[in-house]
Amino acid sequence: MSELVPGGNLPLPSGTLTIRVPGAFDMSAIITDDGGKVRGDGDFVFYNQPAAPGARLLGEELVVDPTALRAGASRVTVVISPAEPGTPLGHLPRPTLHVSAPGGRVIARFTPPRPQHETVLLLAEVYRRGPAWKLRALGQGYAEGLAGVARDFGVDVVEDAVPSPGGAVAGGSPRPVAPPGRDGSRMPSTAPGSRSFRLPGPRGLRLPGAFSRANGPRVPASGSSGSPMSGGAPDPDDYLSLVNSARARSGSPPVVLDARLTAAARDHAAGMAARGQLASKGPDGVSVHQRITASGYAYLTVGEHLVSGPRTPAEFVEYCLSAERSRSTLCEPAFTEAGLAYVADRRSGDMFWTALWARPFTPAGLAQTAAEVIALTNTERARAGLTRLSGDPHLAAAAQGHSADMVARAFYSHTSPDGSEPWDRAAAAGCTQRSIGENIACGQRSPAEVVDGWMNSPGHRANILKPGFTHIGVGFAGGGAAGTYWTQLFGG
Repeated sequence: MSELVPGGNLPLPSGTLTIRVPGAFDMSAIITDDGGKVRGDGDFVFYNQPAAPGARLLGEELVVDPTALRAGASRVTVVISPAEPGTPLGHLPRPTLHVSAPGGRVIARFTPPRPQHETVLLLAEVYRRGPAWKLRALGQGYAEGLAGVARDFGVDVVEDAVPSPGGAVAGGSPRPVAPPGRDGSRMPSTAPGSRSFRLPGPRGLRLPGAFSRANGPRVPASGSSGSPMSGGAPDPDDYLSLVNSARARSGSPPVVLDARLTAAARDHAAGMAARGQLASKGPDGVSVHQRITASGYAYLTVGEHLVSGPRTPAEFVEYCLSAERSRSTLCEPAFTEAGLAYVADRRSGDMFWTALWARPFTPAGLAQTAAEVIALTNTERARAGLTRLSGDPHLAAAAQGHSADMVARAFYSHTSPDGSEPWDRAAAAGCTQRSIGENIACGQRSPAEVVDGWMNSPGHRANILKPGFTHIGVGFAGGGAAGTYWTQLFGG
């Protein structure tokens, strides 16, 4: 059985898969094609629509037969939400995904980092790569419920009109309408040629009047009277003054704009506008983090805001400050440089924004990052009554090389594309330790986050707390689809 971390993937055997998430959760599934969008209402499987070709909810289990999916389908995204509406996932035990092969053998398990205020989590996806099917762990949270998830997959969600106490539709109008703009105006509920889907609510599910994506917020287009911006980027001084004022209030140092980050942000915003959809990857399959490194910018830590709707820098910054997670990114003390761009979707007029935040790579910064990971690891060992691990330059060289290799060759595995394993890499770097262990992770933004993730995964925790290990090396590389790639290499 494989214990997955966010971004980890696993080849799947042929046949029907059974997916379970024990606990007080509802499971849903979204079926999409290579473009990442659904074709119609039948591609959304949830408690009121429990079946589609190749995917069926059977009690607390989701059964997926990849060969029976509708023509053109290449991905099934597994979504969970609390069974009790309105309950933040952070108030429940951490969900754990169990995937079983035909015959009932569990082949994969994934426990994401603990959610906070999110009410929906994209937990994993079953996807086709060439002729084969694979499983990828996700762990991406949304704060606005199933409606926000549906929108990101190309579905225009309309809200049921609210009945009056006497049973008639309040206001006398049975036509569903979209949320009001900030000036009280209402936008059309669906655009020409778009899909619409009504989420019924026997469990009390109501679609919010405004919605935010926890890791990339989406907001309705503003109805303010100010004129829209034009061009490729807002006035840098105007934007920076707003951002740095907010950072000063939180006690964080100011950031400066970097031309490479701005160029990467512009390319990514243009890709989202071309598709009319918020996404971490562009139509060309290149992630926002890959665009950063392609611009020549190397980083030690990175953050991003992917937003649609605001029309001015002030509205954009206001929105980013309106939710805890997006505010913490804007005010993160570790960031020293930033880039911002927006591009309008010519079909809808929506503005698509990309803001990038980073701390540039330096050798001293890399050494500090590795030292922090080792210190946090030794803190966990001390709590368990174990001896501290000593830093080892040979293990460090092998670990750093593996992190860099995962970025350069776009893979995520203990086994390199050339077939080398952790002990092979350690030996090649000059290590003479008799016992070797390795932890890898991707997507975490800080030493504290990555060590916490490892400690919450049984297999990784076992390596950290193995009494026989005496030495450690740490590797880190920024870039790739996940943004950050970490390696711990143990020896004893």
